[in-house]
Amino acid sequence: MNKLLFGVGREIITPEVGCTLMGYRPDLYSTCVEDDLTATAFYFEQDGKKALAISATVACICTELSEEILSEIKARFGIPKTDCILAAIHTHSGPKTQGLEGWGDVDREYCDSIFIPKILSAVETAINNPKPVKMGVSVGKSLVGINRRELTHTRNRVNLGQNPWGCFNPDMTVISFKDNDDNIVANIIHYAAHCTAAGANTEITRDWAGLMIDALEEKSGAITAFFNGCAGDVGPRLSNGKTTGDLTYVKELGKIAGDDAVRIFNTISEYEDIDFSVLSKDINIPLKARIPYETAVEELKKYEGNVINIDALKKNHFERVKLSYENNERDEEFLTVRQTLIKIGDVVLLSSPFELFSEIGMRISKGCDVKHVLSLSYANVNEGYFVTEDQLVREGYEVNCYRFWHKQSPVDDGDLHFIQASVANINELIKKYETE
Repeated sequence: MNKLLFGVGREIITPEVGCTLMGYRPDLYSTCVEDDLTATAFYFEQDGKKALAISATVACICTELSEEILSEIKARFGIPKTDCILAAIHTHSGPKTQGLEGWGDVDREYCDSIFIPKILSAVETAINNPKPVKMGVSVGKSLVGINRRELTHTRNRVNLGQNPWGCFNPDMTVISFKDNDDNIVANIIHYAAHCTAAGANTEITRDWAGLMIDALEEKSGAITAFFNGCAGDVGPRLSNGKTTGDLTYVKELGKIAGDDAVRIFNTISEYEDIDFSVLSKDINIPLKARIPYETAVEELKKYEGNVINIDALKKNHFERVKLSYENNERDEEFLTVRQTLIKIGDVVLLSSPFELFSEIGMRISKGCDVKHVLSLSYANVNEGYFVTEDQLVREGYEVNCYRFWHKQSPVDDGDLHFIQASVANINELIKKYETE
């Protein structure tokens, strides 16, 4: 087996000042650039196998836009959509690449003039400059994140805040690649936490993750990208006791995250020759039946007029259900999503189109015999929050998204179906890897 060939490409994807920002409401406009947004492409090739992992420093990439970009990659470079991971870091201080009721439409002008062309350019650079590499990996603890499903003494329902006893994964993983001359050529950081430290600000920024990326780039002298993990119920651990703030908190937490990434990078003791493999499989999440027609009609009355954010999502849900009955549509049995897995050495990058709760990723890792399973949220389309069954009774923002994102809600134990399917896919990838 030949050595793994690896290429990296980087492009600036910063929008023009004045663009609307994705995160809290549809009328939040940027006033300046705090730091440039980027798209970074990693290319893997070995014995005829090829794959891409792309990190874009935006909030989310909607299903239609993601499919458009991946289709263009296939047309131009011959790499199938199934062998690519296109992920967003989930900064709420970037342009609208996710169109959603209540949050605003996709900024097509930005996507057509900057976002899509620059991603393709980064991919082209990565593909055109591959070199043999070795890889090193290290994992350390970081307290940058904290469970954000806050409970108080006054009610048994969840607010968005800090929950110090709630579930979150403190593991930060740093992957580093060296060429044959022992020069570091690129790094990957994997961690799980919302990039919302800036809050509903007007500066364009990668949020706390940007400072972390910059710190490791300065230390290593190599391009570094961040891939966000199971951050659905994890916010940034800000010193104001919240998970939103302003640029002061971005800089404060970014410094901590950068120190953590550099510390973990410094513990990488060995770089080894590695093999790689890629697999794509569909996951079917069972769906509940639609609510009755009469219920949808009655609920719609609560959301008359102009509504935003989660209320707009609910309004759209009830409208879709109502219309589906009027059009004599049948219930769907499953929500089908594509999962791409890239195995590089003893690391598996596992894509998910959901904002997964942290427990889901940890249970997947526990269920299979792979040293490092790095579950990625916001990857290859966007299908909203994906919660654990135990949290449904406590309601909250994420649970509402889980229930109202689609015409039919996933079953209550959807997390178990996703975990079991992901573990099965990892095991299949390992068997494929062993026979290649």
